[in-house]
Amino acid sequence: MNKNSKIFIAGSRGLVGGAIAKALLKNGYTNQIERTHTQLDLREQDAVRAFFAAEKPEYVFLAAGKVGGIHANATYPAQFIYDNIMMISNIIDAAYHNNCKKLLFLGSSCIYPKFALQPIREESLLTGALEPTNDCYALSKISGIRMGQAYREQYGFDVISAMPTNLYGPGDNFHPKNSHVLPALIRRFHEAKLQNIPSVTIWGTGSPLREFLHVDDLADACVFLMNTYSEQIHINVGCGQEISILELAHMVARAVGYKGQILTDPSKPDETPRKLMDSSRLFALGWTPQIKLEDGLKSTYAWYCKQLRDGGVRE
Repeated sequence: MNKNSKIFIAGSRGLVGGAIAKALLKNGYTNQIERTHTQLDLREQDAVRAFFAAEKPEYVFLAAGKVGGIHANATYPAQFIYDNIMMISNIIDAAYHNNCKKLLFLGSSCIYPKFALQPIREESLLTGALEPTNDCYALSKISGIRMGQAYREQYGFDVISAMPTNLYGPGDNFHPKNSHVLPALIRRFHEAKLQNIPSVTIWGTGSPLREFLHVDDLADACVFLMNTYSEQIHINVGCGQEISILELAHMVARAVGYKGQILTDPSKPDETPRKLMDSSRLFALGWTPQIKLEDGLKSTYAWYCKQLRDGGVRE
């Protein structure tokens, strides 16, 4: 990308898209195109085609998508698979037909089998059964990877795919039921602190191991990959360190200042027992994450508190 390249960020109001917009500006890329969902429904093919025909972006970051935690995936499976596949298909096809130079598609670590060998390499894709609690979301992301590869194979369109690990940071969704584990924990511990609730119960046993990457690190990686990577195979984006959900809960409690007891609920499903990405392919290109989890949690909580005061928390 050149500093004056015309860049479209699909999903610029979301956690990832907003961070990418900020990272691009920080690196001097100021010619950005953004549209809200109200301005452009990415599920509508005619609207997307008209937008690309009019704007003709040179580079596209496809960060748009319907996302959510365990409860949201269980409650809205049809929306997860339909909305995501429609957005992915419309954008990749319209980008190609309007001479876009390169597109980066953002997937998710949930594309990998539930019991994939750890740490998870890119080659593990489609080697086993998916985690059933979010398979509709995972299948939509797998479809996006394969669609990008197909457009590369048939048309020579430079589509690359990045698979981030679990993300957190400013701009996240803090809904009490539909959000991912980390923002949900931040909200629950914050409210428990304010209400002097003596204990907080977390979902499941707390034993699953997870990897967490600050969204600003992901955004930095996306800009890096757009400028350096052009391969058929998707690429993992993680930090290489893991933590149990129970340990994470204690870390969040410390960041929030909650002093009560932390309990587990083994009657709730744990999802995949361990999920650590092998990001050695990315690290070998020269990129490494910069934000430590504890530091990132503190800054995310500070941002959350500010949003509460300003009335701008996303749910």
